[in-house]
Amino acid sequence: MKLSNNFTVAEFIKSQTALRHDLDNSMSEEHFENAKLLCENVIQLVRDHFGPTTISSGYRGTALNKKVGGSSKSQHCEGKAADTEVAGVTNYELAKWIEENCEFDQLILEFYTPGIPDSGWVHVSYNKDGNRKETLTASRINKKTHYSYGLQK
Repeated sequence: MKLSNNFTVAEFIKSQTALRHDLDNSMSEEHFENAKLLCENVIQLVRDHFGPTTISSGYRGTALNKKVGGSSKSQHCEGKAADTEVAGVTNYELAKWIEENCEFDQLILEFYTPGIPDSGWVHVSYNKDGNRKETLTASRINKKTHYSYGLQK
């Protein structure tokens, strides 16, 4: 089943952790609709601009989210968020392009290290009830995740 021209439900719900631990990671109809809006309004636009795009983490059911240590308030659990990368494009460049060209709720450049183009990943979410256009950078400081506003190189 398709979420947009180039993205399917299968790749949006795929999780090695879910497979390893025999966790059901199927989406409800509401989560499907949220994922469809995210793909149509952000991820597909990234694909159309940059080419093949990888979703490393899309929908995460409650059990999977807990298993991977995700926040209990994670938009991944609602089908509203995905972590994504594009081979050959730095994650900073990808995040900057999304910030300048897409409607989104939250955009986080996660654990990017300048000079290491494929370090980290880009988290992006879309909310049909209104988008905050919140842009953050996540980094590790003293083994804890720290969020700062804006995209930091």
